[in-house]
Amino acid sequence: MWSHRLTVLIAVSVLAILLGFERVDGPHQPAVKLIKANFTWCFYWIILGILSSVGLGTGLHTFLLYLGPHIASVTLAAFECNSVEFPSPPYPTEIICPIETTSVQEPMTMWKIVSKVRLESFMWGLGTALGELPPYFMARAARLSGTNDLDAELVELKELKELAEKDSSQVPWTVRCKIQVEKVVEKVGFPGILLMASIPNPLFDLAGITCGYLLVPFWQFFGATAIGKAVVKMHIQKIFVIMSFSEHHAERFVSFIGTLPFIGAKLQAPFQEFFVNEKQKLHMGNAEKAGLAKQSWLSWVFDKLVLTMVLYFVVSIVNSMAQSCYRRTHEKPKKKIK
Repeated sequence: MWSHRLTVLIAVSVLAILLGFERVDGPHQPAVKLIKANFTWCFYWIILGILSSVGLGTGLHTFLLYLGPHIASVTLAAFECNSVEFPSPPYPTEIICPIETTSVQEPMTMWKIVSKVRLESFMWGLGTALGELPPYFMARAARLSGTNDLDAELVELKELKELAEKDSSQVPWTVRCKIQVEKVVEKVGFPGILLMASIPNPLFDLAGITCGYLLVPFWQFFGATAIGKAVVKMHIQKIFVIMSFSEHHAERFVSFIGTLPFIGAKLQAPFQEFFVNEKQKLHMGNAEKAGLAKQSWLSWVFDKLVLTMVLYFVVSIVNSMAQSCYRRTHEKPKKKIK
């Protein structure tokens, strides 16, 4: 009890000191603004990571909508500018090429770009690990309380697991994959959780539920999940995006679109326009950008796609909550009748 009070007291004291430093004028203000900007930037990506994995399969795909395009923009800018030392500000809100100060420039490499986007990628991955905690805690609480109020997916999996032991041909391959995930997590432990978290795995929600139900220690579950998602898997995804949007690969992609029969030329034009405009913006000031041509067709489609997926995420969360409420209010009375 006293240890928790001491922790809260220390946290409140540190917060009060930081707020005081922010409000008092002095030579420390540039450092305070820099720390505040970095904290806001990290918090932004952590929240997007949480939104990506929370919701038991209904998460918002924030890698495809936000982090992936950000890494792609940095990659395109790095090859165009032959540098990753973008002026800050406006980076990371906006990317412009730096003013060249040296005549000799080293060639751009993938590892320079990896290092440039490491912070936001790590924070996004850490957010996805945090988003896996609700299923873990719900299953753990149900097991410790001794009630049968388990997650519907876990109950269904147990029933299908019994069916698979009798006749595996009656069980779909997706369910067999879920059963294998549960076996790996249960038998291998920390390395198994790390392996499941280190690869693009839509079934990892089940791993969190299984770990909670089996009373796997919190730091064993969260540590393996954080390392797998924020370090291993994040580097795999990051390198894939950087390689896909490197200068020669992007040019090959646009050229390949032009070779498609019937629609190739029509599809190639908006992609060429998009890449040309993005490269022009890297060498322009705000006034010049205001006079640039209107938004490209490709950017307009992507904006509408983002809006559609966000709305779908909100609807799916509401639907999931409604289903959960329905199960609580209608299944429990049936159990009492029995």
